[in-house]
Amino acid sequence: MCAIEARLSELGLTLPEPAAPVASYVPAVEAGGLLHISGQLPFIGGKLVTGRLGEDVSLELGIEAAQACGVMILAQAKQALGSLDRVARVVKLGGFVNSTGAFTDQPKVVNGASDLMLAVFGDTGRHARSAVGVPVLPLGAAVEVDAILQVTA
Repeated sequence: MCAIEARLSELGLTLPEPAAPVASYVPAVEAGGLLHISGQLPFIGGKLVTGRLGEDVSLELGIEAAQACGVMILAQAKQALGSLDRVARVVKLGGFVNSTGAFTDQPKVVNGASDLMLAVFGDTGRHARSAVGVPVLPLGAAVEVDAILQVTA
């Protein structure tokens, strides 16, 4: 077992089967020492978390949904790289939160994914980030997160 997978086990996390793309794109592209992970949607208990923050999704569920996106990012990275030990650094996360115009806690929501990266990778999990409110996401998802990871050969 690789060190990162052992850490996931310590955290009580199991990686799901990576989600298949829902349109004309690939889940991950490795180029120039970076792995770009397409936006991942939140699946909890095999069910997509849908709805809008500030309307019918609580802040707590939004944070959990962002963490679920982070878990799916890790699953996609493992599939693309063969081992999560090839991740040298989490460079950037992009968080998109399906939210009302009055909802302003997007950064707190996306912390669900950011805090996961720190828990899994330690200091190499520290990253740049955006957290953006949007009026709608694919399939009605509450949150979507994409990632850029620095990888070793």
